[in-house]
Amino acid sequence: MKHTLFITITLALLFLASHAMGLVIIDEYLPKTLSTGEIVERELPLNIERPEVREETSFIPIFFIILFATIIALLFIKFQLFKLWKLWFFISIALTLIIAFSAFINQVYAIILGIVLALMKLFKPSTIMNNLIEIFIYGGLAAIFVPIFNLLSISILLILISIYDAYSVLKSKHMIKLAKFQTKAKVFTGLSIPYQFKKEKRKIEFTTAILGGGDIGFTLFFSGVILKEFNLLAALIVSFVTMLSLLVLLFYGKKGKFYPAMPILTMGCFLGYLTVKFILF
Repeated sequence: MKHTLFITITLALLFLASHAMGLVIIDEYLPKTLSTGEIVERELPLNIERPEVREETSFIPIFFIILFATIIALLFIKFQLFKLWKLWFFISIALTLIIAFSAFINQVYAIILGIVLALMKLFKPSTIMNNLIEIFIYGGLAAIFVPIFNLLSISILLILISIYDAYSVLKSKHMIKLAKFQTKAKVFTGLSIPYQFKKEKRKIEFTTAILGGGDIGFTLFFSGVILKEFNLLAALIVSFVTMLSLLVLLFYGKKGKFYPAMPILTMGCFLGYLTVKFILF
């Protein structure tokens, strides 16, 4: 087992909580049909516009944006640009939180709360607060991108990301460098739970259980598309099955080793979709 049983279950439940909250946020931004037949859609705050792409091919520009963002991040690592990384981190967190909170409260309050929490995550990090903030971040991100995908395009994107994730962790190992850089900069994007455990001869060691933000965000995109195409129950089933795939990875993973999570999580998404088709439709 990669982590202790308690930490493993906690990490999985935080993953599921991020999905559940994310789906609620996504649902607030999806078009709604009124009793009059009129279709209304909540606009994103701060006049944020979604990319103008076709659903069928939306995976192409999004995948290249991911590659470009990775190149920028690697340049930050190469030149040890901690201040720029923290600025990028702050802007990204603040924007996604503002979108998430605007689904429930007045936009002005959402802006204030989003900025305050982003500053806390940057300058006053704590395990509990960081992970609570993470639960809201991915819903805000997914609210931007889920409407531009259909089931086919998000499936292709997950497959491409899974291949890229496996290469970047097992072959080039630059994703490991990126994770270590974030830890060193004390601005990790994703879930993290530091804990101590007993090793050989009762020696106490400290480590941190982590799950990258992309592992949560991209799988939430898939569940969000299921929400858009079917309903909330179907999306929750997909998220739950995906969480089970995460548990499999954590149970069979070895301590101290890095694993590409996306291939396993993508299979979990697809198994969740098959489960939905079998049970509900």
